[in-house]
Amino acid sequence: MKGPSVSAIPPQYVNANTPERYVVGVDFGTLSGRAVVVRVSDGAELGSAVHPYANAVIDTVLPASGVPLPPDWALQDPDDYREVLRRAVPAALRASGVAPGDVVGIGTDFTACTVLPTSRDGVPLCELPDLRDRPHAYPKLWKHHAAQPHADRINALARERGETWLARYGGRISAEWQFAKGLQLLEEDPATYARADRWIEAADWIIWELCGAETRNVCTAGYKGIHQDDRYPSRDFLAALNPDFGGFVSDKIEHPLLPLGSRAGGLTAEAAGWTGLPVGIAVGVGNVDAHVTAPAARAIDPGQLLAVMGTSTCHVMNSDQLAEVPGMCGVVRDGITTGYWGYEAGQSGVGDIFGWYVEHGVPPEYHERARTAGVSVHDLLSREAAEQPVGAHGLVALDWHNGNRSVLVDHHLSGLLLGMTLHTRPPDVYRALLEATAFGTRVIIDAFEDAGVPVSELVVAGGLLGNPVLMQIYADVTRRPLSLIDSVQGPALGSAIHAAVAAGAYPDVPAAAAAMGKVRRAVYRPDPGRADAYDALYAEYRTLHDYFGRGTNDVMHRLRMIRNAARSGHSPAATTVGVAR
Repeated sequence: MKGPSVSAIPPQYVNANTPERYVVGVDFGTLSGRAVVVRVSDGAELGSAVHPYANAVIDTVLPASGVPLPPDWALQDPDDYREVLRRAVPAALRASGVAPGDVVGIGTDFTACTVLPTSRDGVPLCELPDLRDRPHAYPKLWKHHAAQPHADRINALARERGETWLARYGGRISAEWQFAKGLQLLEEDPATYARADRWIEAADWIIWELCGAETRNVCTAGYKGIHQDDRYPSRDFLAALNPDFGGFVSDKIEHPLLPLGSRAGGLTAEAAGWTGLPVGIAVGVGNVDAHVTAPAARAIDPGQLLAVMGTSTCHVMNSDQLAEVPGMCGVVRDGITTGYWGYEAGQSGVGDIFGWYVEHGVPPEYHERARTAGVSVHDLLSREAAEQPVGAHGLVALDWHNGNRSVLVDHHLSGLLLGMTLHTRPPDVYRALLEATAFGTRVIIDAFEDAGVPVSELVVAGGLLGNPVLMQIYADVTRRPLSLIDSVQGPALGSAIHAAVAAGAYPDVPAAAAAMGKVRRAVYRPDPGRADAYDALYAEYRTLHDYFGRGTNDVMHRLRMIRNAARSGHSPAATTVGVAR
């Protein structure tokens, strides 16, 4: 198996004469996991390692049996997560030059909602021999969107019954979250549902692996598990969806919730053997990759909107006020930082869209030119796109290639490119896609501000902040200064910050963030002329956004149903549209 890639500060730069303490942060992403060793006193990142998942995203066939998967499925293998602990953590520790005995804590974060069924003692059902060929026994990755019909039913029933929690999620529960995926499990594979003693976020499951006890955190419970005002949806509501679903919370989810930055337990001997860390060191409670990044980027004050931009984008922001923001992924008390209301929104596809276009839509000529120049195709297209005045390509795109998370909360929407002519060239299309994702972020900002939640600054973390063309487009489109996290390991650094608090090195997360977080303020500022030009394009984007996304024309849903019917061997003519709105 391919080993982890490693980067390090040479060990001689670690002052052995200073009684420093260190923590480890581990970020479990979509395709890989990364670990970083961090100095508690100042947040210096002394060594890191990345381990790619062997099975990555399982979306065509099960790796163990070859069982085919239907459209819109996305699963993972939990042993890929353990391998990050076995490989990336020891490699990062070696690279750092830090003695294991000087490490006082470990913290983790995860993509969400990535959720899995387990036995009562935490064994993933997909690891039981008789369930290896059952797709529903595997962790469902955040981008598993096959539960959209179940989410539609949850939303329709909640509206019909006037469930007060629905407004906390902008009026719609997502197909990506715990309850829609759990209902899908029950109705499509009731036998596996019956075997699932626990239904748990991977963010909490990995903590179970590290400290030997089940814990649940307020972040994933609030944003992905519909936990509001100290309770989940009622048994009566769940039974109205399906009589066998009534006990979903009490039987499979309910557990005391721990605040962020608290100690989940001590590292077990088995986990110490995997990681090379001392037995008994503090294990911080689980967290979500975007939310944990906010303190790493020093973006925890009200009005600072953090956009973690990678394959998708997650937007998180603290506020001292509670508001109902249409299309949000949730507002949760203490969900990002204790003492604030934490808001979440997001875009289901961003870097994935750029990657898709480069892989499938860019002609070989551009790939060859990029190789000759010694740059990536993304860099080449960005540079050529940057030479254009705003609007010169005559295009506008909708960034829904992986559905829409906010503000429409509809994962059966799809991408659109309008305005192509025989003169359209790859840099034109690439720029239109970059701009579409910026427009999607502006829709989210507008939703916040229209609801009375001001956004004063945009702070960016994640792999895409290295593209200056994209960053300037975001500043111009949103008319806001862009600050950048000063770390390439934002989520892992955020997990390390929470680990430091769990280990008692700081009294709370804000204090740890002030010492260990890293940010460069206002690196990009909006240009008034370009911003004015983008206003005109944004108006066209909003017209298309509402026309295709708010029910005026459901052609995207009809096309998806025709596609799914064709792939499953049914007659496309027999399909009908039944999207709940």
